[in-house]
Amino acid sequence: MRKSPIPFIAVLLTLLFALTATYELWRNARVSADKYLAAEFDFRVRDTLTQIVQRMRTYEQVLRGTKAFLQGAPHKARNEFHVYINTLQLTEQFPGIQGIGISEIIPHARLTSHIAEVRQEGFPNYTVWPPGERDILTSITQIEPFDERNQRAFGFDMYSQPVRRTAMAQARDSGRAALSGKITLVQESGTGIQPGFLMYLAVYRAGMDTHTVEQRRNSIVGWVYAPFRIADFLQGLGGERSSDLTIRIYDGPVKSEAACLYGCTSANSTPALMHVTESIHIAGRPWLLEIQSSPALERRLSTTAPELIALSGVVVAALLSLLAWSLATRRARATDLAETMTRELKASHDRLEVEQDRMKVILENSHEAFIAIDEQGVITDWNRQAERTFGWTAAQAIGRNLAKTIIPEDQRDAHNAGFQRFLKTGTGPVINRRIEVSALHRNGTVVPIELAIAAVRSENGYTANAFIRDLTQRKLAEAHEAERQKTLDETRQALQQAQKMEAVGKLTGGVAHDFNNVLQIISGNIQMLLYGGGTKEQHEKRLHDVMGAVDKAANLSSQLLAFARRQPLQPRVVNVCTLLGAMDDMVRRVLGAEITVETMVIDSRCNTLVDPNQLENVILNLVINARDAMNGRGTLTIEVDHVEMGNDDVEPFPDLLPGHYVLLAISDTGVGMNADVMAQAFEPFFTTKPVGEGTGLGLSMVYGFVKQSGGHIKIYSEIGQGTSVKIYLPSSNELEQHTSGPAPKDVVIGGNETILLVEDDLDIQSSVGDMLLELGYHVVTANDGASALGILNRGAAIDLLFTDVVMPGPVSSTALVEQAKRIAPQIAVLFTSGYTQNAIVHGGRLDPGVHLLSKPYHRDQMARMVRQILDQRTTARA
Repeated sequence: MRKSPIPFIAVLLTLLFALTATYELWRNARVSADKYLAAEFDFRVRDTLTQIVQRMRTYEQVLRGTKAFLQGAPHKARNEFHVYINTLQLTEQFPGIQGIGISEIIPHARLTSHIAEVRQEGFPNYTVWPPGERDILTSITQIEPFDERNQRAFGFDMYSQPVRRTAMAQARDSGRAALSGKITLVQESGTGIQPGFLMYLAVYRAGMDTHTVEQRRNSIVGWVYAPFRIADFLQGLGGERSSDLTIRIYDGPVKSEAACLYGCTSANSTPALMHVTESIHIAGRPWLLEIQSSPALERRLSTTAPELIALSGVVVAALLSLLAWSLATRRARATDLAETMTRELKASHDRLEVEQDRMKVILENSHEAFIAIDEQGVITDWNRQAERTFGWTAAQAIGRNLAKTIIPEDQRDAHNAGFQRFLKTGTGPVINRRIEVSALHRNGTVVPIELAIAAVRSENGYTANAFIRDLTQRKLAEAHEAERQKTLDETRQALQQAQKMEAVGKLTGGVAHDFNNVLQIISGNIQMLLYGGGTKEQHEKRLHDVMGAVDKAANLSSQLLAFARRQPLQPRVVNVCTLLGAMDDMVRRVLGAEITVETMVIDSRCNTLVDPNQLENVILNLVINARDAMNGRGTLTIEVDHVEMGNDDVEPFPDLLPGHYVLLAISDTGVGMNADVMAQAFEPFFTTKPVGEGTGLGLSMVYGFVKQSGGHIKIYSEIGQGTSVKIYLPSSNELEQHTSGPAPKDVVIGGNETILLVEDDLDIQSSVGDMLLELGYHVVTANDGASALGILNRGAAIDLLFTDVVMPGPVSSTALVEQAKRIAPQIAVLFTSGYTQNAIVHGGRLDPGVHLLSKPYHRDQMARMVRQILDQRTTARA
């Protein structure tokens, strides 16, 4: 069907009318904007001309005031002239003026005397310049401010220069101010030179007639004048909007490059929207001004109103055209729209059927059961997996009540109550989340399932879609895995127990071997002494061998306790750098001359809380191991640093906490260790040395000490490259604690005080008592804590309580000491033990104020400690 042309004609006419109206509105707005710009430009031009003329009139008044100040005598006292000009504040009040000066006429007969007079006033270099014969001589005798620039004009004969002479003669003959032509001021230096001009006002002798030109010429004595630099003069003339105009000034009535006074160097490549040429007369001198609008003025006064009107008009025209088109074609479009909607509705219905079929296929083949129920809880959909999970076919299940079909009987009441709440709110504890529950199979068995329910809004409330996963196989797998894990744990525990027993057996064998060797030495020598024979020297040697074996056994015991972290430590704040310095000679003697020692202190913050004696033993053990690994030749490096261990740094070491540590690293250039050796290095009695050259307890003792001190130890080694042992000890911010050294070892001092010796082993009690008696002390003995308390309660005067830590009977050693302190507050206490357990040692450290003498000990050790404790008591009491 042929379409009618009327809609197109209506739209075209509407568009033409709207665009015509838009053009007229745009043209009026453009004309108005141009008129406003022209008016503003004209105002700015008039304002600029007025300001120039007004500024020059102001400066003329300044000259007239100066002329009145001189009172017809140009040779005014310099200080008075300085004060007067300074009062005017030329720089602040009169921009562009360089100063106020006096030019005197110098008669030829007075030239020599004039120069002499001025020089006597303090200007030894004064002269009238330029030199030469002239009819009239003038000189700038005073100019203020008398700064460096104006001093260049001092003594200058301005009448000698034609341009200046013309203005000076005009001022003399007219009696009015006269402006010079374009000049370069003599004040100008080599840089920043500007064109300038001068304003003159004649000064006549007081009392003389000046009505005619002849009278003025006869009575002239000089001029007051002001020099100007044109750029400085015009500065700030337009105020904040000085950039609105571009000004070029010519000296005289015509334009020429030679006459250009201002704006000569500014090239304007783009023509201005507005420009004007104006003439003004200043003090009888014509100036020609060429003024143009600047881009700044055009931008400031520009308006977007015409463009907005044009844009808005085009938009309105388009909208009106669209409206006209819409009204003209409404019926045809309605028919087209109805047909389109019908086609789209059918296509949507077809897509919906396809989607429903696709979803049905997905649900039917899903590995999860799908069940849908309506507002009454009746099953409306039941897929194949639901048939397999619950034993009901879809035909059997659809139409049945869900609760009676798959909900166990003991849960139906709770299900029905929750379902009623769900119908009202669409919410519930099982909506939009997965939970594990039990369901009922058709055969009556309970099926474990995982359930997820989604609420669906309907006309009468809510329906529900449930997705169900059968957990029967997973539960069986979990039970099997739990049983397997239990068996694995039992096997692991058995393995750990076997490994522990193997380690204990190895440790026991090593201890038994070394202690049996020691006992054999003791037994053999004592038997030789018992059965007689031999000289006195041989007897003494055997006794020394016995003591050596005892010391060896004591050292072995100490190393075992260190490995087990059970040795009683006496820590104090130690500076590791200082301790290494004190050990330097000892270390070098141990290593020998063929091994080079290098010590590097990277950070001197190396205070740590440790037992210094044990730390020395650790260092010596590591040094000896390094020496043996290098076969007596190589380089040993000892490094000390202060390091901060963060969470990432300590993550591989479960027993290490983040914080600041003192790093002690001892490295050698020896043979190195392989991975298997490093894994066993800290095990007791493990050694790679030949039989008889090591006990295998050195590194285990080091390990135990470091762990007991709250630190960490790590071995780094490569075969053929050497080994580095790094020890991390907790850093301390406290100052190093110095203790007084022990008495010399060859000085053994006894006393006459009374000592209560408490020891349950009668053999030990007897031997220790004899040693104390031999030292001069009075000894009272007790077999246990109760007996010792009985002695104290009977009032015995006891100076020192010397007790074993491990004590039989109801009264422990710590209880004994506590009650003894109540009975005799001044009593001193010394503990002794072969193994302290936790009675006086906590965290591997002796309790504060506790003194301990570890078994076995030498007579000299006991004597020194007993004497030291008794002396400390005496000092404290004093």
